[in-house]
Amino acid sequence: MLNILDAWFVQGMIKATSDAWLKGWDERNGGNLTLRLDDADIAPFHADFHTQPRYIALSQPMPLLANTPFIVTGSGKFFRNVQLDPTANLGIVKVDSDGAGYHILWGLTHDAVPTSELPAHFLSHAERIRATQGNDRVIMHCHATNLIALTYVLENDSNLITRKLWEGSTECLVVFPDGVGILPWMVPGTDEIGRATADAMQKHALVLWPFHGVFGSGPTLDETFGLIDTAEKSAEVLVKVYAMGGMKQTITRQELIALGQRFGVSPMQSALNLYD
Repeated sequence: MLNILDAWFVQGMIKATSDAWLKGWDERNGGNLTLRLDDADIAPFHADFHTQPRYIALSQPMPLLANTPFIVTGSGKFFRNVQLDPTANLGIVKVDSDGAGYHILWGLTHDAVPTSELPAHFLSHAERIRATQGNDRVIMHCHATNLIALTYVLENDSNLITRKLWEGSTECLVVFPDGVGILPWMVPGTDEIGRATADAMQKHALVLWPFHGVFGSGPTLDETFGLIDTAEKSAEVLVKVYAMGGMKQTITRQELIALGQRFGVSPMQSALNLYD
C-alpha cells in the first residue's frame, strides 16, 4: 500500500528543508517553501487525507490557482524538524474552485496552518506561471546569510546587486541571467510585500528582501535550491572581498557579454550597461 510519506514530493520537501537548515539559512522557524503539484501527484494518496479537511479563506482571491494543490511548510514550524515529523510540519492544500480559499487535505496536524507568507507565495506562483508558461513550480524563501549582509553595504539597487553577484562568481550570469530584483524593506507576512515580491518576479527568479532574506523560484526543488545557493556563494565571495579591502580587478562587461554568448543566455541589459 502506498504511503504518502514516501511520495516524491514529501521526500523532496524533507531534503530541501533539511539542506537549507544545514546551510544556516533557516534558523528557528525562519523560511518557507511551497511546491505546486498536479492532481495526478496526490491522487494515489487519498486514503491518507483528512476525513474533514479544514477550510481557510485567502485574504485576496487567486483565480489563476483555482483547483491547484500545493505542498507547503507550516507557520511557526522549524525546517530542522521537518525530517523528524513531516506530517506535523508540512501540509498539502488545495485551492478551491474559485480561488477564494483552500482546504488542508493532509498534514499540518494539531490545528497548524500554512506559512504566514502563503499570500506572497501564491502571488509569486501566479506570476511565475505567467512568466514561464507554467514551468516554474517552486517558491522558496530563506535567510541566506551573505545575501542579507550585502543589502547592508551595497546600494539596494537591482542593477548594482545583479552586476556584483555576476562578478562574484563566473557561473552566476549563466544561472540567473535575468538578474536579481530587490524590494524596499517591508513588513513581512502582509499582502503588500506579497504583491511587491510577485511584481518583481515578473522579471526575476530571485528577489531580495533587504535585511531579511531572499525569494527564489524554479521548476523543481533542486533547481530552486541551486539558484539560491549559487547567488549565496557569490555573495559569500563578495563579503570576503569587501572585508579584504575591495576588488582590485573583476570580470569586465565585455567578458560578461562573451560568457552569455557562450552559454546562450541573454543577460539583463540594464545591469550590463551599468559600467564597463
